[in-house]
Amino acid sequence: MPWKQYDITIPDLTGKRAVVTGASDGVGLGIATSLAGAGAEVVMPVRNQRKGEAAVAKIRKQHSGAQLTLEQLDLSSLASVAALGEKLRSEAAPIHLLVNNAGVMTPPDRQTTADGFELQFGTNHLGHFALTGHLLPLLKAGRARVTSQTSIAARSGSINWNDLDWQHTYDGMRAYRQSKIAVGLFGLEFSRRSVAAGWGISSNISHPGVAPTSLLAARQEVGRAEDTTGVKVIRWLSARHLIVGTVDTARLPALMAAASPEAKDAGFYGPQWLGNVGGPPGEQKLWKPLRDKGNAARLWAVSQELTGVTFA
Repeated sequence: MPWKQYDITIPDLTGKRAVVTGASDGVGLGIATSLAGAGAEVVMPVRNQRKGEAAVAKIRKQHSGAQLTLEQLDLSSLASVAALGEKLRSEAAPIHLLVNNAGVMTPPDRQTTADGFELQFGTNHLGHFALTGHLLPLLKAGRARVTSQTSIAARSGSINWNDLDWQHTYDGMRAYRQSKIAVGLFGLEFSRRSVAAGWGISSNISHPGVAPTSLLAARQEVGRAEDTTGVKVIRWLSARHLIVGTVDTARLPALMAAASPEAKDAGFYGPQWLGNVGGPPGEQKLWKPLRDKGNAARLWAVSQELTGVTFA
């Protein structure tokens, strides 16, 4: 496809409070930068304080008047998630936008969260499920829009109901697919439950396509000593503007879903080129694994049981 620099127009967000997970680098940093540039107060919950401070400095270099608040959050620890929820509730400031963006991808060997869950399922899905539940009063007060970031990996695969934590046979990519299918099912089920309960919260989902982010790069914390072959190929293609997107364009679907006045409740947003791996953002059809409402309701019940968080 011929290269073109894509962007979207974000309305004035002055007076709005946004929470963006995973905002210390990559797509999350791009999302936070754009929201801050539109006038939103952006809360940036991060696991690594040093990276968080560097991200704040980058945003303020681009937007000197940016309203930014750095918070501590480890999505792989339900205690950390609960602590952030308690802190933000104590401030009693309504939240208008929540972007569940952070994630971890394909550790070579099975790892677990602080609570004993398989790392990807526990971080990508259960951590965000619990965070959203803890923030529910603030989301209701802000009549918020919640955008949950799934992945192109979720276009195939399934929920491994017989072994959600992959204790018997670990496959890193299959576990990642499951975690991102779960994120998508959660975002859509949240929309249905908000409508049924009258919470006044809209919920939609997005995916960034394929871009050279840090997910597949060398990351000691997930046991990856060097970049994967996949990320090297993606970098090569991205640098030449072939097929895939860039880190900058990969932020756009979530931004469209979270901030565009035209974005729909229960909508699904992603890149529009062939295969949805790159290109300008737009609405797209749900992939088959995300269409099963029975699986979504079952996952909701299981997630409440595993996290101890209910959306009352």
